[in-house]
Amino acid sequence: MANRLTNCKNRLTNHCRAPALLSYVVPVPAFPDDRSAEITAALGALPAGTPVSEVARRLMDLFTGGSLDAGTRLPPERQLAATLGVGRSAVREALAALEILGIVDVRPGSGTYLRGTASDLLPQTLRWGLLIGQKNTAELLELRSGLEIYVARLAAGRASAERVQSLATSLGRMRASVHDLKTFAKADAEFHNALAAGAGNHTLVDLLHVVRSLLQVYADRAVHDEDAARIAIDEHQAVFAAVERRDADAAASAMAVHMATASARLAAESA
Repeated sequence: MANRLTNCKNRLTNHCRAPALLSYVVPVPAFPDDRSAEITAALGALPAGTPVSEVARRLMDLFTGGSLDAGTRLPPERQLAATLGVGRSAVREALAALEILGIVDVRPGSGTYLRGTASDLLPQTLRWGLLIGQKNTAELLELRSGLEIYVARLAAGRASAERVQSLATSLGRMRASVHDLKTFAKADAEFHNALAAGAGNHTLVDLLHVVRSLLQVYADRAVHDEDAARIAIDEHQAVFAAVERRDADAAASAMAVHMATASARLAAESA
């Protein structure tokens, strides 16, 4: 009987040879978006003892440099650690912080991927710089004041009828909650959020939200009594009236007055 594998009738002789096995080994192509070599070359080593915040900052600088596309897979932790000259734990913590900020997407079993383009990551970059930097309350108040004034100017020219109605609703809630300062503070925040939405600039709104968040510990306690609440209502009314009649200069001026009063209260709280 012939051997089915060799087609040889006599398996005891050496006259038959098994046919050469076909080779099914095909080279595995590299990951299509693998730019590990380029990324590691751009990073470079950090000084010994570099804190996690600086590791994250170095990665952030690369991610926002414009050379990487959204969805780019990053090198493994061990490769990043070797390139940066830091421990894997420092890289892991830095990537975890960047994931919280929405910069990267860590997928277990797959890798770490860049979430957006350089322009997409700008708001998160601003947030990161403010969160890890030394918080100077006076400088934050100045920044918030400038942003709020600009927001009021933009909203006067861009806010839709629905946004203007939202401002009126928030203002009405402020008037109705003069005797409940906690509810008043919430209505106050709603007014500013509605105004920012009416400005039509998402990056500006994002930055303003960060600054407000950093000042929130003082802002929640800024209005102590009904007299201060009534002053705030009058100031918000002036901003609302200017936005309603589409007067950008008046809206900016009214917000400047309000910011001067609010900033003074917040500065007193932080002293």
